[in-house]
Order: sequence, then C-alpha cells, then structure tokens
Amino acid sequence: MTYHINYAYTCHVGKVRPNNEDNFWCCGERLPVSNQGIAEIRAGIRLRESLPVLAVFDGMGGESQGEMAAGLASEALENFYKANKGMLRKTPELFLREACREMNQAVCTYGREQRISAMGTTIAMIAFGNKEAHICNLGDSRIYQLSGTDFSQISRDHVLKSYRFGKAPLTQFLGVEETEMKLEPSIGTLPYLDGDRYLLCSDGVTDMLSDKEIKEILQMEGTVRDLVQTLLEKVLEKGARDNTTIILCEVKQDERPLLTWLLQNRK
Repeated sequence: MTYHINYAYTCHVGKVRPNNEDNFWCCGERLPVSNQGIAEIRAGIRLRESLPVLAVFDGMGGESQGEMAAGLASEALENFYKANKGMLRKTPELFLREACREMNQAVCTYGREQRISAMGTTIAMIAFGNKEAHICNLGDSRIYQLSGTDFSQISRDHVLKSYRFGKAPLTQFLGVEETEMKLEPSIGTLPYLDGDRYLLCSDGVTDMLSDKEIKEILQMEGTVRDLVQTLLEKVLEKGARDNTTIILCEVKQDERPLLTWLLQNRK
C-alpha cells in the first residue's frame, strides 16, 4: 500500500493587472521572473516517497519588483530543495524554517545590491511526508484543507489586525532583513487521509471568492484539474482584479503495485 499525490495548478494574470507578480514552485516547475502566467491548467502525480513540495508566491513591490521577489524566492526554494531534500524525512519543520530563511536571504540580497527598499513576497507551502502534510506560510497567501466534510483554512494570515481601511498590511513576508523584523513563518503538521484535498492560493482567489464558495468547489466530484479550472473560471467571472495562482493537491491511497512501478519509473 502506498499513497500518491495528484496535483494541478495554474497562474493567471487576471483581468486588471498589466503584469504577473505571482509565481509558484510545483514539484520542480516554476515560472521565469518576467511572465504573463500560464495559459492552461497543468497537472501531475507524485508518490509520497518522493517527498513532493509545492508552493505559491505573491510578489509585492513597485516597478516590477514584485515579480522579481517571487521569482527569486521560487528559485531559492528549488535550490534548497535539491540540496536538502533529505531533511524532510527526519526534520521537516527544520526544512521549512531553513527554506524560508534561504528564500528571505535571496530576496534581501537582491534588494541590497539593487538598492531597492521595498520588495517582497508571500509564500504558502506544503510538503508531503510518509504520513503527514507539513505546511508553512508567510503573509496572506492561504492553505485550505478538505478532509471528508470538514473544511478549514490551515494557514495563518499575517496581516495587521487593527487596520480598518482598505487591504491590511502584511506583518510577515519574505524580503525583510532579520535585523528589522524576525522572520516567523507559521508552521504546522497534519496527518492526511485518503481523499484529503489541499488548496494553496494567492489572494487573487480569496479576494474574489468566499470560503463558502471555495468549499463548495472543493467538494465537487472531478479531477484536481477540473476543480482548478472551476476555481479559475469563478475568479474570472467575478472580475479577477489581481493575479491568481492556484495549486490543488489530492492524497490518494493505492494498493496496486503496477501504479507504484509506473510512477517510480516514469520518464
């Protein structure tokens, strides 16, 4: 018996913004710094033993610095994962913390070198181990879990609670020197069950759709690709005022040795 992770993802510029400041790292796939998103829904499958990691980034900063921050962070995550993947088996929390530190340093170093005072990016990340899902976030990009009929946000919004006008400023994100603010990612571990679904998304989704609407879509029958398509269509229907990045994962139990062999020997 084993588990595999079905996943699907997309990144759309939206209907209002002239450029895309979102990015992602999805089992080795990411976008270049300068991009207009992707035109389709992409999908894949990974065995849990391969320790898949998936992340969403929502960049912030004027004059194209948001996409630079998101791109630098996704590249830093890729490099850290390749060099330290083994940490996920024994010390997953340490992996997440150190990955955030590396990504933060990459963004901060670029900012110092280019003399840019304000650039950064959120991150929402999930890593699958043998029995548990390990989650991490900074900022207001979110992670939701649907397990059976139970639906909940499992990430924490790092926003200024007392802010009353407009969109609340972030209190945590990648791109702040640790001499100015301690980096404190929210980290959690949850056991997973067959059929559990996890949604990672930028605020281009959550500013357009309510939690109730998101839950209703995640409860639908269909593949993860189908559900990502439905989420994106609903966001576009409501105006898509911001860039929109969506990653949806589904945990599936499988006892067929053939599937395991095919996954382990895929090209």
